[in-house]
Amino acid sequence: MDSPDSPLIQLLGIMRRLRDPDTGCAWDIRQNFHTIAPFTVEEAYEVADAIERNDLDDLRDELGDLLFQVVFHAQIATEMVSFTFDDVAQSIVDKMISRHPHVFGDVIYESEEAMKAAWETIKTRERVAKTRQGRAQDAADAHSPVTQGTAATSALDGIARNLPALKRADKIQRRAARVGFDWPGIQPVWQKLDEEIAEVHSALDEGIPGAVEDEIGDLLFTVVNLARHCSIDSEQALRAANAKFEARFRRVERLAEAQATPMSDMTLEQLDELWHRSKAFE
Repeated sequence: MDSPDSPLIQLLGIMRRLRDPDTGCAWDIRQNFHTIAPFTVEEAYEVADAIERNDLDDLRDELGDLLFQVVFHAQIATEMVSFTFDDVAQSIVDKMISRHPHVFGDVIYESEEAMKAAWETIKTRERVAKTRQGRAQDAADAHSPVTQGTAATSALDGIARNLPALKRADKIQRRAARVGFDWPGIQPVWQKLDEEIAEVHSALDEGIPGAVEDEIGDLLFTVVNLARHCSIDSEQALRAANAKFEARFRRVERLAEAQATPMSDMTLEQLDELWHRSKAFE
């Protein structure tokens, strides 16, 4: 139990005061789940950015900002008499204990592979239970009878729709692979990649509205599949590529400034030369 003076108790108190309808902050009072959701996502990315930069001081601050978002959502839910911060904490406590029977129970796994398989089985069981509970609640709200065990479930249930597209594609593919819907190796993925590139070319040649976007989407989905079969996180790979391009481009800007020539006045050949000079610094 946290003491009354613990930082967490203070933070919860600060949040209550910020949301007080009489004496709180007008901006905080106006917020709801939907309006602060973008800030929650942004703070999570800033945590990841601090980790990538290996900046532990910034990581501490960003984790605090992310914790504030959790407290903010919990306070709104408390006001709605839906759930409290303690309920949030209890939920993750129960989940972690349930998912680690080898730590908090008597289960012994013969290998790490067996442990991972059990972890996925437990998570699947949780998703099924949550799906059935949600559908039962929907039926109850509509005053409809629900027969226990009749709710259909999918291997793709529970994948957040607001995940970054590359990350969500990876999760979708991994879920499908668990039930055997996957290529047996990397060679068929290469063939699929060539096929998708050809279809992008064809869509561009035909000029059909919407077809190019559709085919590029298929191409990106296949690239994620390729990364997955190479045991590479496609989201992280693209973030690294973004960072690499940004660093090189900033060096090109400095090189152009040293020549007292605006980049907009340079030819493509001149810019390409600066680009190669920029890469030489790596």
